[in-house]
Amino acid sequence: MMWPASRRVYTGKSYLRLVQRTISKIANAIKDFEPVILLADANEHSRIRKLVSDDVVLWDIPTEDLWARDAGPLIATASNGRRVHSHIRFNGWGKKQVHKFDGAVAKSVTDRLGFDTYDSGLRGECGGADQDGHGNLIAHESSWVIANRNPGLSQAEIERRLLSAYGARHLVWSEGLKARDVTDYHIDGLARFTGPGRVLMNLPKRPDARDPFHKAANRTHKDLTDAGLTLDIIPDPTHRRVKSIDFVASYVNYYVCNGAVIMPHFGDSDSDQIAQSALARHYPGREIIALNTDPLGENGGGIHCATQQLPA
Repeated sequence: MMWPASRRVYTGKSYLRLVQRTISKIANAIKDFEPVILLADANEHSRIRKLVSDDVVLWDIPTEDLWARDAGPLIATASNGRRVHSHIRFNGWGKKQVHKFDGAVAKSVTDRLGFDTYDSGLRGECGGADQDGHGNLIAHESSWVIANRNPGLSQAEIERRLLSAYGARHLVWSEGLKARDVTDYHIDGLARFTGPGRVLMNLPKRPDARDPFHKAANRTHKDLTDAGLTLDIIPDPTHRRVKSIDFVASYVNYYVCNGAVIMPHFGDSDSDQIAQSALARHYPGREIIALNTDPLGENGGGIHCATQQLPA
C-alpha cells in the first residue's frame, strides 16, 4: 500500500488527513490476515505509526498518492519458478497528475526485494486490466489504446505485450470510455474475475441512456457475455451516503487477501447486503469485511485501487 502525502494532489490539509485515515483503516483490516507493507517517506513514519498497527511494516519509499494498484509492481513467476517484476510503467494516468515519486515506486519495491525486472514496454496501470489466473484478461481499450499512454503502438501490439506481462493467453477487450475520468475508465471499477472465466460485475439498476458511463458499462457487459464469460450482476447502490455524481461507488473494487475479502459499503442497506452476499458466494470460506471507504470513492477509486498483492 502507498501513503497519500502530496499537497499538490490533496490541497486541503483536513481532507488529506481524512484520506490518510482511510488508508490506515484498510491497512489495519488486512494485517489481520496477511502481512502489509506501507510505503511512505521516512519523515512520515512517526505520525503514520500512531494510525496503523505495529504489524503494518513501513518502508522508506516516498509517495505522492495512494493508488498502489496503478503505481505498484506487477509480480509474476518466471519459468525458473522465481518471482520477477513484470514492469508496466506508471506515468500518472497519461501525465494527468504529478508522479515524481509514484512513477518510481514499482522499481523501488522490486529493487529492495531483489527481483529481476522484465519491462513490458507498456505505459499504463494494473487497475486497467483484470486476470483470472487461468489465462484470461479483461480490459478497456480506453485505458491502453490511447496516445497519453502508448503512442505509436497498435491495439494488437498492446494486446501482445499485456498478455506477455500477465502470462495470459486470451484478452477480452471492450471499448471503455476516454477522457471522462482520470483513469480513462479502469475495468476494476466495473468487472472483476472471481474464478476461471467467471466475472462479478456491478451495473446500475436503471441505466440512464444519456449517461456515458452507463452506456459504456452496458457495452462491456455485452462484450464479456459474447466472449463466453460467466457473469454475475450486482446492482450499484442508489441510496448512498455520498451523492456526488463523480463518486465511484464500486462494490467490485475489493481486495482479496488470505482468508478474507475487504470490500466497501456505501450506505444503501439493500445493495450493500446484496454485494456482501455475492462476495461470500464467490469466495466461500473467506470472511467478508465491509468498510466505509467513501474518501477513496470521492477520489475516483476504491480498496482494490489502493492495494497491490505480492504473491508468495
